[in-house]
Amino acid sequence: MRRQVAIIGIGIEGLSPLSPEHSYREMIHAAAVRAYADAGIEPDDIDSAVTVAEDLFEGVSIFDEYTPDQLGVVLKPIHTIAGDSLQGLGAAALQIATGAFDIIVLEAHCKASNISDIGELETYALDPTWNRQLGYPAEALAGMEMARFLHDSGNTVEHCARVVVNNRSHALANPRGAFGGETSVDAVLGSHPEFAPLRAAEKAPAADGAIVLVLAGREAATAAGRRPVWIEGLSWSSDHAAIEARDLGRAGYCEQAAGRAFTMAGIDDPKSAFDFVEVDDRYAFKQLQHLEALGLCAAGESGPRTGDGDFGPGGALPVNPSGGSLGAGHLYDAAGLYKVAESVQQLRGDAGALQIADANRCLVQSWRGVPTATGGVAVLSNHHE
Repeated sequence: MRRQVAIIGIGIEGLSPLSPEHSYREMIHAAAVRAYADAGIEPDDIDSAVTVAEDLFEGVSIFDEYTPDQLGVVLKPIHTIAGDSLQGLGAAALQIATGAFDIIVLEAHCKASNISDIGELETYALDPTWNRQLGYPAEALAGMEMARFLHDSGNTVEHCARVVVNNRSHALANPRGAFGGETSVDAVLGSHPEFAPLRAAEKAPAADGAIVLVLAGREAATAAGRRPVWIEGLSWSSDHAAIEARDLGRAGYCEQAAGRAFTMAGIDDPKSAFDFVEVDDRYAFKQLQHLEALGLCAAGESGPRTGDGDFGPGGALPVNPSGGSLGAGHLYDAAGLYKVAESVQQLRGDAGALQIADANRCLVQSWRGVPTATGGVAVLSNHHE
């Protein structure tokens, strides 16, 4: 980026399976209050805002009309990113990089408990001509992708089950880990089959929550009260829109985004570049697939290394120390931004019982979920050059 951009404030509200006591507006406001206090700013200091929202999930159109009040940005520029929240991070960072704005607030949230059948909305996103009329749910695609990935990589269903065991265990130390707990490989493999070989326990359960970040240019960031976390690299990508044109065994969107983000950050060897990573684990197999797509391990190594403990909190490369979506809860389009917020706490040394020792640089990766092939990659650091 031509102008350096940092995250100077974070606010998290939630996560919980249900939140009948709060509207999404109240949740966003609570997260914003925390973020502004964390950054040491007032709403008057904000130049622009970005909200991440999908109209189908919200039940309304032109969603950015519903967010200025709770963010305190009435009559200021605001726009909606109807996509993954790392795309929203990119939109906010690029506005600052242009020099047009100094401080921008970014919001993403999930109120999945308000939606009677979220799977129906995912299925509605299937191509209406070639796929939707076949009558299968969008989540069946996850089963097909998992089968192909395991076949091509040599990873196993036991490796995928181990991801669930690990992430839910990590979440026990996370005060926001709504689904932390102890389980076993046998219990995961014994759970209800969904779309073979995918099983119910390998799906991250939905959670309600809101995340607000405050971003700033170099001058405003260095003047902030808290230690800034710098965005070294950031990219996102979409693979083929047509399911039939995709390689179902690979996360092409992740490979493409990672290549550009690593180039931006000056990273030649991702295997040795990071102190921890937060990657998408909407389905357990996706964590393994994404680790390989990011180049953090060779094809077929993600499963065995997970089983050996290399990706645990005390391992060579801690993966999803927050518990990931499997342990903390899945926030759909806001999931990536939650991973960013957790990573900022790690890089500041504020992660408490989750803290990774000597955490200076990390990678955050997101995926928008079925039936899309869209995701993002961000490289974050607490060092300023």
